[in-house]
Amino acid sequence: MQDRHAPPETGALARAASGALEIVPVVREVNLARALDYLKKAGLWVVGLAGDAPVTLAQAGLGGRRVALVLGAEGEGMRRLTREHCDKLARLPIAPEMESLNVSAAAAVALYELARG
Repeated sequence: MQDRHAPPETGALARAASGALEIVPVVREVNLARALDYLKKAGLWVVGLAGDAPVTLAQAGLGGRRVALVLGAEGEGMRRLTREHCDKLARLPIAPEMESLNVSAAAAVALYELARG
């Protein structure tokens, strides 16, 4: 997660995460684009969630790959440079009447889809 503009790991965050804060490592990074390049060099496929992506996450052909999932901020989404450093952009299938999901709901759906794949 970005070092700046991200919430601190407080008791409130731990409660909201329902225990995940104790088992999922949190890494803070000053430069997300550089961190994404590092993940690529480590063999991960960097996939950004974007509502305007041409394919859904299920259609992205990620089976068997180690994936680093990138989610943007609620509202404005991913920053341009972060988006450009993704190997692939994918979207979640939602009703056209719905603009987007909040980031926690999108993460849950995306992680389910990746685990299912």
